[in-house]
Amino acid sequence: MTTPALNQLSASQAAALLARREITAEAMVRACLARIDLREGEIHAFAHLDADGAIAQARALDAGPVRGLLHGLPLGVKDLMDSADMPTTYGSAIFAGYRPAFDAAATALCKEAGAVVMGKTVSTEFAYFQPGPTRNPHNTAHTPGGSSSGSAASVADQMLPLALGTQTAGSIIRPASYCGVVGYKPSLGRVPGAGVKSLSPTMDVIGGFGRSVADVGLLGAVLTSDERLAHLSDTKAPRVGWFKSPIWPEADADTQAMWQNAQRTLSTHAASSDDVVEPQDFGDLIPLQKSVMAFEMARALSHERAHFAPRMSERLNALMAEGMAIHGDTHAAGLLQTLAWRARMDGLFDRYDVLITPSATGEAPAGLGATGDPMFCRSWSLLGLPCVHLPIAQSGHGLPIGLQLVGRHGQDHQLLSVAQWVHERLTR
Repeated sequence: MTTPALNQLSASQAAALLARREITAEAMVRACLARIDLREGEIHAFAHLDADGAIAQARALDAGPVRGLLHGLPLGVKDLMDSADMPTTYGSAIFAGYRPAFDAAATALCKEAGAVVMGKTVSTEFAYFQPGPTRNPHNTAHTPGGSSSGSAASVADQMLPLALGTQTAGSIIRPASYCGVVGYKPSLGRVPGAGVKSLSPTMDVIGGFGRSVADVGLLGAVLTSDERLAHLSDTKAPRVGWFKSPIWPEADADTQAMWQNAQRTLSTHAASSDDVVEPQDFGDLIPLQKSVMAFEMARALSHERAHFAPRMSERLNALMAEGMAIHGDTHAAGLLQTLAWRARMDGLFDRYDVLITPSATGEAPAGLGATGDPMFCRSWSLLGLPCVHLPIAQSGHGLPIGLQLVGRHGQDHQLLSVAQWVHERLTR
């Protein structure tokens, strides 16, 4: 049996070897740098790479005690997050060369737990729809998704075992789906947002990418300070709710076939496996999410909008105009609706341990001028619920597709435990 190169190890596999000192952090970092050197010219996952700094971090870790759950693991940090020792551009030429004074809290937590920050991964412009240069590792003529483009692509291409991302609409789950990796969006409020460019405080969440549920569990444990996520226990057969949502017809034929196969498989293992009777007006959540996001982004980016509009994309300027046209009373009413919906949907989890829903409409679209549609993620982002994307199949064109699992707010450990249970049964 061929021994995999160190960069091919999952984060959880590598973490165990690093903790036992069976491999060194420097060897792990150098393996990832070799892969980056081989592939970065084609994938363009990094906005900034600090190879020398990463090797220095690794050597310091090797010379001292084991630091924490992420000891010696190479990590990519989305370029929406401040970094004291690297440029931070938020995916915009406006901030070219900008050097913050401090790391974002999430990055600092990861460093404290022993992670080796390799560089900043590409974000779309202010984490909206204008794409950066990143390409999909499975087919470079296709988008990797957005806005956490570089993070998803770097993990998918085995450049890194872990990378941080953010989500306001679908910016973790969608690129995870398109790139065929596991993506984890924690419950709203579980991860500190200090040092991350704020877009929509009602929905902004920091999470990340790995190659297995155990991988994102390690990262999640550090981000949320909940070590249960790093030690996912065997769960009893869960109660599964299959939630199509009113936009189900937008899912392509491959996604619908995958869904049906998964439903048949899990029906023989789960404690219960039922189609969810959705609230009749659930479709109202998508326009509500768009309105709340537009209002809050237009105001969060007020300085950029007022002084640098000509240097922003047409897409972003259009969102700014839309958001500024929304009256404050309308937004206040939207926030009240959001709170009411969160309370209303919480009741579903009295009957189900997890909801399963599409992650995306299908495979990564061809072309690099757009990042795909987050329609299957918007409602869950508005509700602030924890979500996991599981890659489980391929489309007819050989591109990854998968399913999104949604859990009860604050019950991230249960969601990840069930996600691991589901993933094992759907990928045997």
